[in-house]
Formats: sequence, structure tokens, C-alpha cells
Amino acid sequence: MKRTVKIAPSILSADFSMLGSEVRKILSSNADWVHLDVMDGHFVPNLTFGPPVISAIKSQTPLPFDVHLMIERPEEWFEKFKTSGADRITFHLEAVRHAQRHLTQLREMKVAAGISLNPQTGLDGLEYLLPFCDQVLLMTVNPGFGGQSLIETIVPKISKLRGMIDLMKFPVLIEVDGGIDANNAQRIFNAGADVLVMGSAFFNSKDQISLVKGIKTTCITL
Repeated sequence: MKRTVKIAPSILSADFSMLGSEVRKILSSNADWVHLDVMDGHFVPNLTFGPPVISAIKSQTPLPFDVHLMIERPEEWFEKFKTSGADRITFHLEAVRHAQRHLTQLREMKVAAGISLNPQTGLDGLEYLLPFCDQVLLMTVNPGFGGQSLIETIVPKISKLRGMIDLMKFPVLIEVDGGIDANNAQRIFNAGADVLVMGSAFFNSKDQISLVKGIKTTCITL
């Protein structure tokens, strides 16, 4: 089966003093999604932004907004983030007790539903949730801060998940977040990833168009 990569720059690494302009850079680079890391200072040791900021920048681009909730009790915020402009919402398995219920809730809201796993969280039991997922986000760094290096031991986890999804034949995307750059993007894609979240590597690049084009050119299977 032919696979192509999607690039989702994370505004966590953007210049917040000119966020509208930074979001427009994502569109002009030919990237695919805008990734928004929402942190509450409790589930992870950092605090970022909420629905008002997302709503304010939604008008700056037609690209899908991929909202990654690194927060406690994420289900209490689904409606607010959908209203603010989220097209896709991912929450952490570690933050909830009833993951299937919340995935179903998101789909009923007409939002693409995703679940995320921290580096130390195994794939055991995930096969029971895949029928209710549109994407699974694997963290390749410990969540909370941008600019971290990829944890290499997570790469086999991507391949294992790819095998599970292909065996069960569910149309679930594998998204990978943490330490991804031009040097390791193809390897992560070859391991089985469909969506690459890029923060520092994208916003620190002097030629974002060439960066995205180069990754998309090499990350393709026939």
C-alpha cells in the first residue's frame, strides 16, 4: 500500500509575539496540519495556551488544527476546543479512565479522535481502542517542553504499532511527536509513522519550504 507522510509543525516552538505570522508560515511551507500542544501545568510541567488563542489564530490558515491535549480531565474541555477550531483532538491514555468513551464522544462531535501514549506506556490493550481511533500519537520525548532529542528506544514501538494497525486493517494514522528533524524523519516514517510533528526543527529552519519538500520527497512508499 502506498504511504505518504504528513507534516504537522507545532506552534509550541513558534514566536508567540507574532503567532499569526508563524501560523501563515506553516501554510506557505506546504505542511499539512497545524499542531497545537495544550498543557495545563499539572499533567505536564508546563503551561501553554487554551481555546481563546486557538480561536484567535484559526482565521490565519485553512489547514486542519490538530490539538494535542496534555492535560488532566481532557474530556471536560472537548467542546470548548472544538468550538475554538479544533479539527482533530488527541488526549493522553494516562490522563483518563474511560478512553473508549471519550474517543466515541469526540467522533460524535464530528472531530477526528486520537489517543496519545507517553514513552514509557506500552501498547498492551491498545488493539481494543483502535476501532474508535482516527489517530494514535506516540510521544518520542517526555511531554512538556519543546526542543528535546528523540528517544531512540521508541522507534521499535512505532513499528510494532504499524504492524498492529496493518493486521487489523483499521484506517488509523500513526502520529509521532518529539525530536523529529530532517535527519531522522525518513527513519521514523520507514518505521511506520504517517504524521510527523515538528517543532524546533521547523521554526528554526531558514528554509521551511525546502525542509518540508525534502521530507515529503523522501518519505514515500510504493
